[in-house]
Amino acid sequence: MNGRHSISVAVLTTDQDDVELINSTLRDAGHAAHCHWTASPNTLADTLSAENVEHLILNCDHYPDGIRQVVKQKDRYNPELPVIAMQENADESVIEQAMRAGACDLVSINLKSRLQSVVSRELRALRVERALNSTLQTATEYKRQLRDNMDASTSSIALVQEGIFSDVNDSWLKTFKVKDKRDLLGFPFMDAFEPESQAALKGALVATVAGKWQKGEKLVVKTHIDSGDAEELHLQFSRIDLEDGPCVQIRIAPQLKVAEEPTKLVHDALKRDPTTLFFHRAQLIERITKRLKRKPASGTHCLVYIRPDNFGELKDKIGVLDSEEVLGQFAEEVRKRLHPRDVAGRFEGTAIMALLERGSDRDAQVWGKQLSDHISGRTFEVADKSTHMTCTVGACGVSEVFGSLEEFIAATIDAYKLGKDAGGNTSCLSETADEDTKQREFDAIWVKHLKSALMDDRFRLAQLPIAGLRSDSIQMYDLLVRMIDEQGNSVLPSEFLPAAERNNMMKNIDRWMLTAAMRFCNSNDADRVFVRLSRQSITDSSTAAWLQQKLDEEGFDCSRLVIQIPERDAAKHIKQTQKLVRNARKLGIGFAIEHYGVDRERFQILDLLKPNYIKIDGELMHTLMTDKAMQDAVSNIVAAAKKRGIKTVAERVENANAMAVLFQLGLDYMQGHYVHEPAVVLEDSPTHPPTSLEGLASAKSASG
Repeated sequence: MNGRHSISVAVLTTDQDDVELINSTLRDAGHAAHCHWTASPNTLADTLSAENVEHLILNCDHYPDGIRQVVKQKDRYNPELPVIAMQENADESVIEQAMRAGACDLVSINLKSRLQSVVSRELRALRVERALNSTLQTATEYKRQLRDNMDASTSSIALVQEGIFSDVNDSWLKTFKVKDKRDLLGFPFMDAFEPESQAALKGALVATVAGKWQKGEKLVVKTHIDSGDAEELHLQFSRIDLEDGPCVQIRIAPQLKVAEEPTKLVHDALKRDPTTLFFHRAQLIERITKRLKRKPASGTHCLVYIRPDNFGELKDKIGVLDSEEVLGQFAEEVRKRLHPRDVAGRFEGTAIMALLERGSDRDAQVWGKQLSDHISGRTFEVADKSTHMTCTVGACGVSEVFGSLEEFIAATIDAYKLGKDAGGNTSCLSETADEDTKQREFDAIWVKHLKSALMDDRFRLAQLPIAGLRSDSIQMYDLLVRMIDEQGNSVLPSEFLPAAERNNMMKNIDRWMLTAAMRFCNSNDADRVFVRLSRQSITDSSTAAWLQQKLDEEGFDCSRLVIQIPERDAAKHIKQTQKLVRNARKLGIGFAIEHYGVDRERFQILDLLKPNYIKIDGELMHTLMTDKAMQDAVSNIVAAAKKRGIKTVAERVENANAMAVLFQLGLDYMQGHYVHEPAVVLEDSPTHPPTSLEGLASAKSASG
């Protein structure tokens, strides 16, 4: 019955008319009453045991001294059951005496409305009490089951509330070599881990409690176990709601042990140099040879030769053993800057050689210069010694001019020697005799392809979702460009954009992108899209006027568009950027600075351009998880952005560790392969990858 409450009532009276009166009175109040007549206190026990009674009404006119007896009797069966006394006339003194005897109230049989009110009141109280008891019983049972499951599990499990250990199982104690759980309970969870892992751990805990951690995602951290040796652990986080508040369950995921696959691990170890952990020369050459036989996934193959400057002097200064340790640290810095598809090895002496996949030869040279700049500013520490070094990088792009791998390597080493002869601490590109000619021939081919693609409408949008670390309601995408060749294959930007930039074709591609972005938004539910502009569009005085005209033609809501410009280009062309941004803002278009770095104070550009968003350079993600100084620098950027009302976006987020650190540092959004790989927008069936952490978790759960 809609809006009605079913009530089971026991009525102790000698007059059956009382039962009918009570029944009709309760029904008039909207209750579906079921009254059970009991004529004698001696038969009350039968009624209480047989029926699910929620109220007991006693006619005191028939049983003047029966309240205490009835209350005592019903307590044997149901102490919660309310007893309501009833008689012909009732004043305050009579009501007081009845309540002292154990009745919850006394009402006059002539006052129907008061009887209705008292019954409804006691019914609500009874049901609330039952619900609370049930909840407590359920919570207690849940906690008992949780405890039993933890004890039975072979996995190491801990419960953490507000950063404090609340429970651990025996397996956790064994993992951390703790004898008694009392040595952990009540102590900070973070104390068990190395400082470099704590930012990620804090972020993971907060994200889990906030419901933003992906189920099953692993966080890689380091801990001190036993003698102080650092051990790498893979942690899984999940939220558990207990009666005393939310709790985070941490489970240590099992990892492959050496004993499980000794042959393979030993075999792999023999292929690597123990100091640098890179491949030995023989394995390096073997892998480079295989890699050069297939076309790179994007751009071109480039070989780089990397060597510390004046390492002999460093060895004399700090000793042979310590210098080898420094060489290992140097190799680690190189490793952090390699892509997964790159191949690297210790080529000879202190030299490291790597085969890179980059958009062009110049990109490889820039990579080398970034590496040399980083090394020159880094302090290397070993034992109680601190030292500095520089390095020189030689780069050479693969070309048909080289008849063999040996010639390719020789040209790369020659490029290194040019840099060394110039004083070191630099990056040099191979100067083959026909380099300029090859570049012109290369560009001529690409210009032809680009013009054809523009004419035949063979460009496509690719959407890269931007996920909210805190605000999840806005659907935002970074839009990228892809080119379709004449055979129908997708061509990555790294292959054609360098030629487009060198030949003044970027303006046309930018305008195609802006038009396509407007149409994408008009036909999809994207709240906001980010479209990058090239230097040519920034410096072209007609860009703003063209943009306004196109907006009118497409009937586009300007608030859905954000133009983004790399920080380097914005700083180099600051006046033109200011003018463009000012005109865009008048139209209601947002503005973002991308590839925003931390190597120097850059807050001035925020005040000059007043962006709506800044995108933290993806290169920083390689070291952010373990570099406390880098975390502090990013934290300062976030604070400066918040002070100015600017939203922050992290680029190239690849794993859960990075996400956890970013969450802890207070960033607003993130993008990268961890969220979703770029997906080409299909005109006939648009896709909508998840743009929130909850959506991401659901998607991964469904696919997994």
